Amino acid sequence: MRKAVTLEAVTEHLEQFQAIADANDGNRGAGTSGYEASAQYVEQTLQAAGYETERQYFTFTYQETLADSLTEVSPEARDIEHVPMSYSPDTPEGGITADLATPTVATGCDASEYAGADVAGKIVLVSRGVCSFGQKSLAAAEAGAAAAVIYNNTDGVLNGTLGEPSDGYVPTAGITQAEGQTLLSKLAAGPVVLNFTLQQLIEERETFNILAETATGRDDNVVMLGAHLDGAYEGPGISDNATGSAALLETAVQLAKVNKLNNKVRFAFWGAEELGLLGATHYVNDLVENNPTELDNIATYLNFDMVGSPNYIIGVYDADQSTYEAPVEVPEGSIATEAIFTDYFDSIGQPWVDTEFSGRSDYQPFIENGVASSGLFTGADDIKTEEEVAMFGGTAGIQHDPNYHTAADDINNYSPEAMDINSDAIAHAAITLAQDTSSINGVESNGKSGKPKKQVAPQAPEGQAAA
Repeated sequence: MRKAVTLEAVTEHLEQFQAIADANDGNRGAGTSGYEASAQYVEQTLQAAGYETERQYFTFTYQETLADSLTEVSPEARDIEHVPMSYSPDTPEGGITADLATPTVATGCDASEYAGADVAGKIVLVSRGVCSFGQKSLAAAEAGAAAAVIYNNTDGVLNGTLGEPSDGYVPTAGITQAEGQTLLSKLAAGPVVLNFTLQQLIEERETFNILAETATGRDDNVVMLGAHLDGAYEGPGISDNATGSAALLETAVQLAKVNKLNNKVRFAFWGAEELGLLGATHYVNDLVENNPTELDNIATYLNFDMVGSPNYIIGVYDADQSTYEAPVEVPEGSIATEAIFTDYFDSIGQPWVDTEFSGRSDYQPFIENGVASSGLFTGADDIKTEEEVAMFGGTAGIQHDPNYHTAADDINNYSPEAMDINSDAIAHAAITLAQDTSSINGVESNGKSGKPKKQVAPQAPEGQAAA
């Protein structure tokens, strides 16, 4: 399997995804023609390999920015770097031009923090912290403000969400801590006037997951592998996540050539991950509600979200918490699933590091429902360290993916070396678990049904206590 899943074939899939983005307004986001074309390519490739494919549809809220600007009108005419908050309402056409003001307490979380402040009809400048962005927007609206600009309380751009749609919000954007301090300094010296313009298209759209599974193998002990097919709307989405989709697709093509598998392998190409893990969550919730036995039949789930970052690490989800304490409950069997990857890397002398078992990708709904999980990750917007350079090469002091969620996430924005390493690892895990999951759930697979659901502890020799 490792020899069969070649870098050349995986690269061809990446190039196809780039060509699809080029022909569809530069992106492959959920609900767009680029996603539909990506899906058709995946389906045609799987069908040519002998799979039956299924589309699992669901709806989501599509949001596209049509006009967006934040400018300082006076005392200095200039553009201000910013990011509109998700679920922010629009401004009137032409935007809101108003004086800048601040709440009485910088965080602006409720009416008490606006007591005595003159903010009616003005744009309020609020600090991040203490409460949610949604609460800040609601409090600004209740105080009579026309809009809110929230500045970060740490370094970096503030890319936030109001949490959910609400008629009570005012138009809201995030800016850097440094920009916030600059505006506060100017405001202390005299009036500051801003213009904030935001016009968006928001509508309900339909998208889908693509599912396929091997023809052979027991269907009551299923191994599931997934990657999200949609990209961010900002660009072609090659590193994030054509890399995971391409490696998964070629693994499926080659696994179909294996004559006999003990366990079925199910492949999922998730939709709308970038909008909040929507596709994977829909899949799992549907099983919970309508077919819980099928969910119980999933022996383990493997997730591949960004496996070829240009300034890569070779990361494995840290289920055993040997480096990072998990902020979520780690399901039984996840440590053994992690070991499928780490033991393989150790066997070939490939360095690897732990990445936090955080649930911040499509494995989240699986682990929330007790399904053993693991996966690979080569890094996104974290900064590469000198120690990581010593292990993997690359450049310290910049992001693992310097073009994460930008228009530059194109065919030049991935590492062939990382793709080669991780494609082999995915192929290894797929064929290994297709034949035997006993280390994960105690099931000795021989192609027959009626598997035990729990691993039986080994019996201690007579006269000895069990460990």
